[in-house]
Amino acid sequence: MTELAPDVGFGRKNPKLKNALLQHKTFSLAGLSERLFGLLFSGLVYPQIWEDPIVDMEAMQLGPEHRIVTIGSGGCNMLTYLSAGPRKIDVVDLNPHHIALNRLKLAAFRHLPSHKDVTRFLATQGTATNVQAFDLFIAPKLDTATRSYWNGRDLTGRRRIGVFGRNIYRTGLLGRFIAASHLLARLHGVNPEEFVQAGSMREQRQFFDERLAPLFDRPVIRWITGRKSSLFGLGIPPQQFDELASLSSEKSLAAVLRHRLEKLTCHFPLRENYFAWQAFGRRYPLPHEGELPPYLNARAYEAIRNNAERVEVHHASYTELLASKPAASVDRYILLDAQDWMTDQQLNDLWTEITRTADTGAIVIFRTAAEDSILPGRVSSALLDQWHYDAETSVKLGAEDRSAIYGGFHIYRKKA
Repeated sequence: MTELAPDVGFGRKNPKLKNALLQHKTFSLAGLSERLFGLLFSGLVYPQIWEDPIVDMEAMQLGPEHRIVTIGSGGCNMLTYLSAGPRKIDVVDLNPHHIALNRLKLAAFRHLPSHKDVTRFLATQGTATNVQAFDLFIAPKLDTATRSYWNGRDLTGRRRIGVFGRNIYRTGLLGRFIAASHLLARLHGVNPEEFVQAGSMREQRQFFDERLAPLFDRPVIRWITGRKSSLFGLGIPPQQFDELASLSSEKSLAAVLRHRLEKLTCHFPLRENYFAWQAFGRRYPLPHEGELPPYLNARAYEAIRNNAERVEVHHASYTELLASKPAASVDRYILLDAQDWMTDQQLNDLWTEITRTADTGAIVIFRTAAEDSILPGRVSSALLDQWHYDAETSVKLGAEDRSAIYGGFHIYRKKA
């Protein structure tokens, strides 16, 4: 990329030329930022999905008659939905690493001998026998592409499946971001892992107020959170950064991140919030420490195992998959935060297919980086007029989302 300097001599004498050069520089930097984000997102991003499935389940009121289309990401929420015994789940993702992870998690439920084996495989760290369990029970039953992926080698030459013998939740773009955040905090005298020693909500609040909150006043951290690329590891693309920065008069994310971190640390008991365990302990809690994700609950095991064949994982875009479906063939849509990344044309293409394929009583749920729904003014009124926005329930359930990353949770219901 060739970057043009706006302060060359002839630029100062020609305001129009100077403005043009400034616009070119801004456009070039934006393009570089987009390309860097795309490069980082080409690998594994989310070993664990960061949307609260309990909130999703309450919003959707899933039943055995429902047909679902959802984005895959780390696969945890898809498995939680499966515990309700829906008729069918279509999982879509454009990231081949997420495709392989979703298919592996489904295979673990189908082919490992027991619930304890599944929990050991998906929720424990430092368990070398997980690799042996993969070789013995899972690998022979996988499709060729997925088996080849997990038998393949990473950049260090180790088998990819080896991460399940170590700690997969410390890998991926998000895992590396959390590691970098811990390192930055330690350089400022704070060890985030000490948070998981909190024995009460009061101690959680005390840790936040005394140890974490002051970090956001440090000049280095304020400078870092003012850079778009610094938050790529959270899965925040340039478009979402701008949306979040608009919430702060300083156009920095320090205040926004402080507020979101306060919710994560102070609004829910640590025992009940496995998202906080991942953020601070970089692992799931042990049985005496707290609760695992809902899909790993023993009560959900049989339903997930028995219904796993109802899931189909597609390497495709959401709009592309819907375009292949007949009218009135879907009941529930889960979009995560994907719409924050879309252009107006992409949003309208997506909602055209959602509206066409939506059966009576269909529900769409999604999250946004900022608080408000991004659809009004961007999706055509001809499409949105066919949907009812449940603002009251959206706000209520958004406040209950334990992941605490997003500013808004949104529910749209198809009008009769």
